[in-house]
Amino acid sequence: MNFPGGVWPVMLTPYNEAGKVDDEALSGLVNWYIENGVNGLFAVCQSSEMFFLDLEERIQVAKAVVKAAGGRVPVIASGHVSDSLEEQIHELNEMAKTGIDALILITNRLAAEDEDDEIWLNNCNRLMEGIDSEIPLGFYECPYPYKRLLSLENMKKCVETGRFYFIKDTCCDIERIKERLEAVKGSKLKLYNANTTTLLESLQLGAAGYSGVMANFHPRLYTYLCDHSREEGDKVAMLQEFLTLASFIERQCYPVNAKYYLQEFERLGMSTISRTKDHELLTNTYKAEVHMLESITRRYEQKYLEADQIPAQQDPCRQ
Repeated sequence: MNFPGGVWPVMLTPYNEAGKVDDEALSGLVNWYIENGVNGLFAVCQSSEMFFLDLEERIQVAKAVVKAAGGRVPVIASGHVSDSLEEQIHELNEMAKTGIDALILITNRLAAEDEDDEIWLNNCNRLMEGIDSEIPLGFYECPYPYKRLLSLENMKKCVETGRFYFIKDTCCDIERIKERLEAVKGSKLKLYNANTTTLLESLQLGAAGYSGVMANFHPRLYTYLCDHSREEGDKVAMLQEFLTLASFIERQCYPVNAKYYLQEFERLGMSTISRTKDHELLTNTYKAEVHMLESITRRYEQKYLEADQIPAQQDPCRQ
């Protein structure tokens, strides 16, 4: 399996007014991602509210995403949320049957916060023994319920198995990313950065792409950044600066604000209901901030995606 570089959104899970997973809205969301140029889809992750979905719902979401994607882009999924390794193996094997292209292991599920890297590696090996050896694997350094960063030594040992192809890196540390990129050089494992601040530099150092929250707001701008990261000059750096500042909206009322953005401006038929946040916490002030983000996003899309049609003196980002 050769995973493409570029943008891999961490997908949202839409719910209907009754609070049930909305397959129709989920299909529309998949189409929106693909129409906006993403290179793959990460379903059943933290943004998907996986810890608040039962196993049947996690399987439902993965199947719906695979069906809607229809082979246009690869689909990966996680969803092993239990504490017991035996239960996790069951969850992962059920997920593997959904047609996804890879299973993504959550690093904090493989050891408790006070357990060392040796225990983590032993548990990782136990999981691998219980999963079909034919299905590609990956890692996700999910920050909930605690963030477990993969040690360099354990990363190297996992690379040696030849089974790992994807890591959603959340270390937010460019020096650590450099070390990781050096450790995986020449292997099948590709690093996808979740952190916007370090994204451009990581791409220039060899990271494969972006897999983060903000692809739920403006994926086309992230695609542009990934595609043009090697270009010289200020244009790409200016885009990186905007995307970094815009990414602070994640701290507002996510994922409700992302669902509001998609409902309000992308006309996707999805509610703002969430199981992780009360959607009524999205105040009018927060909504106003989302409106401002949308407005400036359109200006940057015009500048970067339609630049050939815009005379320099009418640069919308300088007006």
